[in-house]
Amino acid sequence: MKDARVAGLLLAAGEGARLGRPKALVEYAGERLVDRGVRLLAEGGCHPVVVVLGAATVQVRGAVTVRNPDWSSGMGSSLRAGLAALPEQAEAVVVALVDQPLIGPGAVRALIGSGAELAVATYGGRRRNPVLIGRAHFAGVAELAVGDVGARPYLKAHPELVTEVPCDEHGDPADIDTPADLDRLLPRA
Repeated sequence: MKDARVAGLLLAAGEGARLGRPKALVEYAGERLVDRGVRLLAEGGCHPVVVVLGAATVQVRGAVTVRNPDWSSGMGSSLRAGLAALPEQAEAVVVALVDQPLIGPGAVRALIGSGAELAVATYGGRRRNPVLIGRAHFAGVAELAVGDVGARPYLKAHPELVTEVPCDEHGDPADIDTPADLDRLLPRA
């Protein structure tokens, strides 16, 4: 995907049931998680950045927002809505999750720079987010993104196509699911 047009897709539609509020609205180090996610993708080299919203409707600067009316069914519907909203010129997309504030733009640049059609960031040898998906795989990813799963089933079904990109030096994939997670990550802001 080197020198290709790579869009960014931030999944931010959930209600944050265990957190007690939509994650998109959570402030982390003086910035909403949704704004951090948009900045991550933009600084990583993605254009445009599309944000999928659902439980909360917010204004997001520097991004195109898409509302997922089926957000309560899980991440799969948000991924499908986001992929469908990408411009035709996008040859690939980097998909990130709103609740991982410690991932840096270097991870996005590493995925794009890998030249792969399917790439997943790894930390400590474990596959996490973000992921890069080439346009040829959009339909297959969308077909298997059901319930509360995103691209993982497609990546597992096609291991020979997936490039793992070590991103340990570009951040930490820790996520915020509960108030305790937020308290634990705040000192690392």
